[in-house]
Amino acid sequence: MSDDKKWTQIATGSMSKGAGTTTQVRINQPQLDPQDKKVLCSAMCQCDKAPNIGKDGQQLKQACVSERMKALDKLLEHRSPYKQEINYDMTKRPPAPIMDSAVETKGHSYLPGWIQKYWNSDGTKPPFQAGEGMIRRPDIVIVNDPAKPPTQDNIKQIVEMKFPPDTATVEQREDYKTIAGSSNKLRILKPSDCDCDAPDPNPPKIPVETLGWAATIASILLSIGTRGKGGPTPVMP
Repeated sequence: MSDDKKWTQIATGSMSKGAGTTTQVRINQPQLDPQDKKVLCSAMCQCDKAPNIGKDGQQLKQACVSERMKALDKLLEHRSPYKQEINYDMTKRPPAPIMDSAVETKGHSYLPGWIQKYWNSDGTKPPFQAGEGMIRRPDIVIVNDPAKPPTQDNIKQIVEMKFPPDTATVEQREDYKTIAGSSNKLRILKPSDCDCDAPDPNPPKIPVETLGWAATIASILLSIGTRGKGGPTPVMP
């Protein structure tokens, strides 16, 4: 059985146990900290309800999340614990984040330029081939210490934020686990995980006192999303 087919059967809970019988299988994903979930669900729900709109009228929900999280990191002088779309060099062990040469907590802003300048500067790498998994870019890398780059020893969790019908491939999952250093550090987050239809995602499930910092960050994300539309100006926490 191919890995893709096996993963599909596991994900849909339909692994056969024997002829005429089916065993339901649940995938137990690592849980997000309440604070992290508050922040990421805030961005996900905003972009699910009011996504960016492309030139042809398409809804760009993923681009909306990326825009908000990058704006948050910039507002926090690249000291946000939520690093959006950091590229990782998968030829390194462990995979190495590709960061700005002047700001070690900021992702490199122009990957083609980095590849042209640095990819095989020491003569040890194979020629770069796009689409071959040589570089991976997780949606969100949560770091333990925002003052340090998102290297494996500083990764708290990797979160893929997926809007249906988009899904993470088997190859993505395996590579993100390699980046994180553990299968327990990968979480797939969907709008259905965030109670996006509620006025405030998950309000009764999380003690209010644990969300002070996260609630502030979530309000900043809302402000970022409404700037230019009559919304408030973000205030540093």
